[in-house]
Amino acid sequence: MNAVYLAALTIIFTACANPNAKKLDTATEGTIHISVDETYKPLIDSEIKVFQSLYPQAHIIPTYKPEVECFRDLLNDSARMVIVTRDLNAEERDYFDKVKIVPNSLLLAWDAVALVVNRSNPDSVLKMDQVRGIMDGSNKDRKWQIVFDNANSSTVRYIKDSINKGKPLPPGTMAAKTNPEVIDYVSKNKDAIGVIGVSWISDPSDSLTIDFTNKVTVVKLRADYGSDYVGPYQYYIGTGAYPLKRGLFYCLKEPYHGLGTGFATFLGSYEGQLVIKQFRLFPARSNVVFREANLK
Repeated sequence: MNAVYLAALTIIFTACANPNAKKLDTATEGTIHISVDETYKPLIDSEIKVFQSLYPQAHIIPTYKPEVECFRDLLNDSARMVIVTRDLNAEERDYFDKVKIVPNSLLLAWDAVALVVNRSNPDSVLKMDQVRGIMDGSNKDRKWQIVFDNANSSTVRYIKDSINKGKPLPPGTMAAKTNPEVIDYVSKNKDAIGVIGVSWISDPSDSLTIDFTNKVTVVKLRADYGSDYVGPYQYYIGTGAYPLKRGLFYCLKEPYHGLGTGFATFLGSYEGQLVIKQFRLFPARSNVVFREANLK
């Protein structure tokens, strides 16, 4: 009994002597910094707005940057949570095993990469063979100026890995600083083809999205074994008819049930998936039913 009493007194006196001890955040309260692939800025800004309206004591501060830098932040403890276009790879999981940390990751949605061209460009409908030829430089039918948002972005990695299969991008490929700058460049250059995240052009209720889609033309693509040319729209992303499809993931490194866990749970919840649906991505954590409709 005396030992228990002394232990309790020790805890009380320690707390009194340390009034400024840092209070841990909880699933719905506190402040955290997260790193987010910049192609998801419109979507994640909206997710944070909804989450913080539900939990006013929660403060999530995002930094939008190239995907390579997001993973660097996760590994060096600059961010406990990242929102990116791929899951942790084997090398990253080996690192966490060595430092005795168990990370958590989850597929939240199916996303897509969009191609945009100048409004005066007649080549706004492409087969995948043509896309591959443009991206590796073997297409000599016409001059193309490829523009990405950033040299280290997820869109560059996606094109190199999934489209070029390791082949380099052609000489003269440009890297702007942001997705809006890609759209601005394409709107002013007839031979440009921009590669951007689809969430920048997928919210029809947003004035910025409307402005972007009025400046450029979104390219329609035909998959290798498809018969129709389709745009990067929710239905075609979900069915796989649109060929430039990729995932949206969160990766979380949190040693306790804190605000990162709370926000991650929200993103996979009904409310979080509704926001994803609004941005015309295809939710991975909720059931979506397709229905045929007759337009008269």
